[in-house]
Amino acid sequence: MSMHFSGVVFPGGEHAEFWVSDGAVTFEPAAADVELTGYAVPGYVDAHCHVGIVEEGEPDLVRGRALALEDVAVGVTVIREPGSDLDTSPLDGQEGLPRFVRMGRHIALVKRYTRGLGEQLEDPSQLVDAVRHRAAEGHPWIKLVGDWIDRDAGDLAPLWPDDVLAEAITLAHDAGAQVTAHVFGEDALPGLLDAGIDAIEHGSGLTDDTIDVMVERGIGLVPTMIQVENFPSIAAPAVDKYPVYARHMQALHDRREETYRKAWEAGVAMYAGTDAGGFNPHGALPREIAALAAVMPPEEAIAAASWRARQWLGFAGIEQDAPADLVVYATDPRRALADGALPAPSAVVVRGELADLPR
Repeated sequence: MSMHFSGVVFPGGEHAEFWVSDGAVTFEPAAADVELTGYAVPGYVDAHCHVGIVEEGEPDLVRGRALALEDVAVGVTVIREPGSDLDTSPLDGQEGLPRFVRMGRHIALVKRYTRGLGEQLEDPSQLVDAVRHRAAEGHPWIKLVGDWIDRDAGDLAPLWPDDVLAEAITLAHDAGAQVTAHVFGEDALPGLLDAGIDAIEHGSGLTDDTIDVMVERGIGLVPTMIQVENFPSIAAPAVDKYPVYARHMQALHDRREETYRKAWEAGVAMYAGTDAGGFNPHGALPREIAALAAVMPPEEAIAAASWRARQWLGFAGIEQDAPADLVVYATDPRRALADGALPAPSAVVVRGELADLPR
């Protein structure tokens, strides 16, 4: 299918026209079967999206494909899947589906993570070998669970000793992989940052000091703001048995916008991710972008899900000869976002083909 677009193109917000031919963008005039107009944004990235995890039942590739299509319907053309027990690699490359950036199974400790999810080690000393095995799988990223409730302490606490983290992350880097970590609270962050972590997922416990380190070292943050909104309901069952933990989670929730606004204003590189696959449904990226727009300008919130996230993960935007991934709006998404919500896209192009959108 060939296409012609005429309208406003991002980044830059200038009027331009381009064509999609043989699945790629070109600025050289070409024949077109479809005419598109309006506002064109490079295809969105959901940088924290679990296609291989479902809230109920067992995940499988049929269900994973259906979930990925829900994300495509709102403009997602790249999914960074931060941990999954299901091998979703057969979905990558399928027509009509996003491109995937996978991490394999995330690494945690027994009784220090959601039961039955991820690879759960018996002892922290096993982390280096686990990372070695994960790196051998060849995924570009490896995910660690950096903190979780410690039932003996009654609060969030780090899972890994600093020296073990440093050895494991160095090993991953030597193997060509980057490392990220799930972190809700404050205490796990210094050890992870000092060990050379490449990104932080959630990061609701960032402080002025750890924000400064992230800026200095160029460490990425995927705040999953709509997941942090769920903290009160996550903590509620623990109020009686673990009251310190429950109060801590509530406090992280209450100051979430202040925390992320500080991070943005300091210069932390932030990217949009929904944490779909558990508490949040798929197709929720517009909600996450709107949440980001509460702590940064609307165009920057769009960038965090679009061209800036694509560049972070090595994907081109709307550029000559780039694979055609784009979202088209009939109205200016910046203005709509300033009013509180993104409009539904009028067209989504994924892998050079028009996606079927719900009407």
